[in-house]
Amino acid sequence: MLKQELLKALASIEGLTAEPSAVSGGIALFFRGCEFAHFHNDNELDLRLTKKVIQAQGIAHPTDSTHHPDRSPSSPWIEVRFTNSAGRLRKLGSVAVKPLPLVYDVGRLSTQ
Repeated sequence: MLKQELLKALASIEGLTAEPSAVSGGIALFFRGCEFAHFHNDNELDLRLTKKVIQAQGIAHPTDSTHHPDRSPSSPWIEVRFTNSAGRLRKLGSVAVKPLPLVYDVGRLSTQ
């Protein structure tokens, strides 16, 4: 199962946890307490990147989306479907967590 392959590959990233999502009802991925992805099902991941990264990676929001049919083109979230390899998702997951330590630390500093 590709979902399990992806979870196993991402588990090696220090600070990453897979926990139940309060929003999607499935499994969400957190990096140092910040959610950056959640599964809609076994072959679809909603991934928080940035508009700039989404465009640079050439990813388009699925036109037949049932979970987010009215998602704004400027959203930092993108639905990614995978059918035969979790390799690209593993790479995108790594891209997604790169800015999170800074965001997380800035958020903590501003609340202290």
